[in-house]
Amino acid sequence: MMVTLMTSTNLQAAPAVATTAANPLLAEWTGPNGGVPAFDKAKVADFKPAIEAGIDSQLKEIDAIANNAAAPTFDNVFVPLEKAGRPLSRALAVFFIYSSNLSSPEFQKVEEELMPKLAAAQDKLIQNAKLFARIDAVYNSPAKAKLTAEQQRLVWKYWTDFAQAGAKLSEADKATLSTYNQKLAGLYTKFAQNQLADEENYALVLDSKDQLKGLTTEQIDAAAADATAHKLPGKWRIANTRSAMEPFITYSTDRALREKGWRMWISRGDNGNANDNNATVVEILKVRAQKAKLLGYPTYAHWHLADTMAKTPDNAMNLLMRAWKPAVAQVHADVAEMQKIASVDKLTIEPWDYRFYAEKLRKAKYDLDLGEVKPYLQLDHVREAMFMAAGKLYGYSFTKVDGLPVYHPDVSVYEVKDKAGKHVGYWYFDPLARAGKQSGAWMNAYREQSRIDADIPTIVSNNSNFIPGSAGQPTTISWDDAETMFHEFGHALHGLSANTTYPSLSGTNTARDFVEFPSQVNENWFSTPEVQAMLVNAKGEPIPADLLAKIKRAKTFNQGFSVVETQASAIVDMKLHLAGGVPIDPKAFEKATLTEIGMPKEIVMRHRIPQFGHIFAGEGYAAGYYGYLWAEVLATDAYEAFGEAGSPYDPGTAKRFHDTILSVGNTVDPAQAFRNFRGRDPKVAAWLRHEGFPVTEE
Repeated sequence: MMVTLMTSTNLQAAPAVATTAANPLLAEWTGPNGGVPAFDKAKVADFKPAIEAGIDSQLKEIDAIANNAAAPTFDNVFVPLEKAGRPLSRALAVFFIYSSNLSSPEFQKVEEELMPKLAAAQDKLIQNAKLFARIDAVYNSPAKAKLTAEQQRLVWKYWTDFAQAGAKLSEADKATLSTYNQKLAGLYTKFAQNQLADEENYALVLDSKDQLKGLTTEQIDAAAADATAHKLPGKWRIANTRSAMEPFITYSTDRALREKGWRMWISRGDNGNANDNNATVVEILKVRAQKAKLLGYPTYAHWHLADTMAKTPDNAMNLLMRAWKPAVAQVHADVAEMQKIASVDKLTIEPWDYRFYAEKLRKAKYDLDLGEVKPYLQLDHVREAMFMAAGKLYGYSFTKVDGLPVYHPDVSVYEVKDKAGKHVGYWYFDPLARAGKQSGAWMNAYREQSRIDADIPTIVSNNSNFIPGSAGQPTTISWDDAETMFHEFGHALHGLSANTTYPSLSGTNTARDFVEFPSQVNENWFSTPEVQAMLVNAKGEPIPADLLAKIKRAKTFNQGFSVVETQASAIVDMKLHLAGGVPIDPKAFEKATLTEIGMPKEIVMRHRIPQFGHIFAGEGYAAGYYGYLWAEVLATDAYEAFGEAGSPYDPGTAKRFHDTILSVGNTVDPAQAFRNFRGRDPKVAAWLRHEGFPVTEE
C-alpha cells in the first residue's frame, strides 16, 4: 500500500535541515514524464534528516485521515491514504537504492539507525485505532458493493494488510509487537551487511597462469581486470559472487582451487568472524515466532502465507515435495553417469566437483560445452535481444536517454514507449559488480504507475553483478546469467505494463507467490530463434546452428540439480518457520533437515542458512521461497498457451497475457487472473514436462 513505510546506521547526527522542502531527497522529482530521481543531488548526510522529516509529515497526514469528522467513505479514507507520504516515498526510493547498490561504511551507519525508526513509524501507522476503525467501516459497509472492482480490491487489500499486521490487537499487544518489529528491522540490516562484508572481504586471488587452466579467455580477462581494479596488477581475482565463482568452479581443472573457491562461496556469513550470521538467524527466528504467536498464528509460516495463493504451509510443502522426489531421482541418475567419468580421474564426486563433471557429462552426451556459447553472449546484445522480444510481444520500444541523473556511471537509462508512441516509463539498467553492491540480480520500482490524480508513469530498474570485460573488450555472460537477465526483465515488464488507478495495486505489488510468475514466463523467450539470431560474437558471427541444436537437445540436462539445489533452500526455509518457538541451531538444523529429505551428498542448497538473504535480510521471501516453484508452475503452463497458438510470439496470446496478467497488478485476485488468461486453473504437468520429469496425474 502506498502509505506503508518501506523497510528493507549513527556516527553523529546529520546536519539539521530547516524545512522539508530544503532537503533534495524529499523534493518533487523534476524533469520529463513526471520527473526522475535527483541522484545528482543525493548525499548520505541528507538521508537521516530527510527520512525523519518524511515520517513526521506522513504521520500528520495519517492523523488527519483518522480524525476526519465526516462519515468514512472510499473517497475520504482510501484516496488520501494512497496519496499520503509522497515525500517520504521519494526519499526512501533513493535510500534503498543506496542500500542495494552503494552501501558504503558511511551509509551503513545511517542505515543501522534508520531501519528501526522506519519499523516504529510503520507500526504507529498500522496501529492507529481511529484509522483502522474508518477502514473497517468502509470494508463492512453495504455501500462497498457500489464501488468499482478495483476500488473494492483496494479496500480489501488495506483491511487485510492492517488486520494481519496487528491493527486489531490490544494496546498492550500493539506495543509488544512494535518492539518485535523494530528489533527485526535492526537484525535484517545486520544480516545483509554481514553477508555483503563476506562477499567483499573474501576473494580467490590467483598468482599464476597455471591456476587458470580450464577457464575461458573471457573468464581469464575478466579476472585480470577485476584484480587490477582491486589494486592487484599481474594477478587474477575471482570475486566471491555467484556470477564470478560459479563459472570458476564449473570450468577450473584445478580441483584444490575449485574446493577452495566453493568453500569460500558457501561459507558466506558462516566464518566465525565478526560478520558471522548464525546468531543473528537464531534471534530472527525467535522474534518471528513470538510475533506470529502474538498475532494469533501457530507459526510465522502460517502468518506469512495467509494472504498468498498457497494460503497454508501444507499447500506449499505439498508442491515442494511433489517436485523434490523426481528431481532427487534424476540427480542420482546423473551422478551415477558423472561418477563413471570422475572414476577415470580416481576421485569420488564432491560438491565442488559437481558442476565440473556435469559439464564433462554434457560434453559426452551431447557434444556440448556451454563455455563455447559465452563469446556470443555479449551483455549489450542480450539487452538488445530483450528489447526486441518485448517489442515483438507487447509493442514496446526502448531508446537510450542521456543527461538524466544516475547514481553511478555504470547506470544507463532508457525511455520506454508503446506501439502508439506514448511514453510508458523509464528503465534504469545497472549490470556490473562493484564494491558496496549486493550480489545477485533484481528489479526495483522507483515509482509505481497510477492514475489517482494524474497519469503517472512508472520508473523501474534491473540490477545485476556481472564482471566487466577487460579494457576495450565486451562484457560476456554465461547462458544461465542471460536467462536471469530475461527473468529480471520480466519483472520490469510487469511494472512497465501496469495500467491501474491506485499505486498500491500497481505493477509487481501482488502476492509473493504470484509476483515471480511474469518473470518466469519471460525466461522462455531467451531460447527463441528470434532472440538467438541476435547473439553474435566479437566478429559479428551468430551462434552456429549446430551449437544451437546441441543446446536444444540438452535442454533438460541437469534440471534435477537445478531443482534440488533451489528447492532444498525452499524446504529448509519452510521448516525453519514451521518450527515455532523451538530454539534453532542453524548448522544442526540445516544438516538434519537435508538428511531427513534425502539431499544428495554431492549438492548443497542454493542458499545456506547464514547467507540466505532472501529470508533473513527482510521479510519478503521468509517462509515464501517456495514461491519461485509455485510461480514456475504457473509460468510453464502459461507459456504452453503460446505453443498451442502456434508461436511464442503469437500476437493474440501475447495481448491476452498483457491484458489479463501484466497490466492488472493486484486489481484482480491472482488465481482469477490466471484463469482469465488460461481459462482454467494451472496444472503441474506443464512444469514436469518442462523439467523433463515423468508426468504424473494432476
